[in-house]
Amino acid sequence: MIFNGLLDLPWWGLVLVALGLTHVTIASVTIFLHRHQAHRALDLHPIASHFFRFWLWLTTGMVTKEWAAIHRKHHAKCETAEDPHSPQVLGINRVLWGGVFLYVKESYNRETLERYGHGTPDDWMERKLYSRFAILGLTLMGVINVSLFGAVPGMLILATQIVWIPFWAAGVINGIGHYWGYRSFDLADASKNIVPWGILIGGEELHNNHHAYATSAKLSAKWYEFDIGWMYIRILEALGLATVKKVAPTPRFEPAKTMCDYDTLQAVITNRYDVLARYAKAIKRTWSDEVERLQHWSPRDAEMLKSLKRALVRIGYGAEADRARVAEALKPSKPLQVAVSMREELIALWERSHASKEQLLRQLQDWCHRAEASGIVHLMDFSRRLRSYA
Repeated sequence: MIFNGLLDLPWWGLVLVALGLTHVTIASVTIFLHRHQAHRALDLHPIASHFFRFWLWLTTGMVTKEWAAIHRKHHAKCETAEDPHSPQVLGINRVLWGGVFLYVKESYNRETLERYGHGTPDDWMERKLYSRFAILGLTLMGVINVSLFGAVPGMLILATQIVWIPFWAAGVINGIGHYWGYRSFDLADASKNIVPWGILIGGEELHNNHHAYATSAKLSAKWYEFDIGWMYIRILEALGLATVKKVAPTPRFEPAKTMCDYDTLQAVITNRYDVLARYAKAIKRTWSDEVERLQHWSPRDAEMLKSLKRALVRIGYGAEADRARVAEALKPSKPLQVAVSMREELIALWERSHASKEQLLRQLQDWCHRAEASGIVHLMDFSRRLRSYA
């Protein structure tokens, strides 16, 4: 009798319970730890905030300050030797299967916690219970599981709860999310959207979108993408338990102006990742035209361009060897040289924090003038589109 729980469920009922409990944990991580604590994309009512803290203490033993600090450092040092968990640096197998160990190792780095852990909870409950007795929560969860479902089913459900976040968050998101998938936005890091439907991991599957707009409470960006975490946030907002502070901008357009003004400048900077995505299409079209042209004059050069299609649309082209290969392949194609070079100038426009608005506006106007005088059809079309951002 001691091995029987208060609830007598069939095996499939126990599976559904395990999936339901782990999904609550996933929702707590993406809403509370990630979007609320690490990025301040939304505010949570104290009731909702403390529920998430309590649940994460019961099911993961994670400390809010440690999680937020490590994640913020990941964004600040992404794909460098200082990134706590980059598969581009450490290898996919190490991050996918050992991501939890990388997390624990970084949690002992006091410099990381002091530099990146600011603004996280520091109340009595955090100091005296959640941070001090992190394992106690898991112990209580185990007692509850065994009491409700019996010794063996209860411990199996607890084991599932314990490994769920280390595998899906520390392994899959931090590993596969920087290694395999599709990209909606061309960024300097290797972030990918794993699948367009963020359900199993709470919307975190849309990792490239998140890196493009880190402070957005909504991770979906395209009409066909779905972020279940955003759905939960809207429900909390309707109940008065959450307030969204920021979401990714939605590009708006008006008839193209004859010349860029300050509003155009602001719109281009605000929607810079959409601008880059559209510019990538201009480069691809120019690439296609140049491959077709070179087929008749220099088939060898055309084949070289064909092999570098993906590299051409990547910012920075990756490793030094890739950059050298791209530079060599571009020599027979003046239009592509111009298009790639002007992309770097466009990126520099919103990276020049020291420049005044007047200087930036003049640079944008000059960029558009040179693009439209280049004779490159797709670059001219893009420039006219650029002048229509509102």
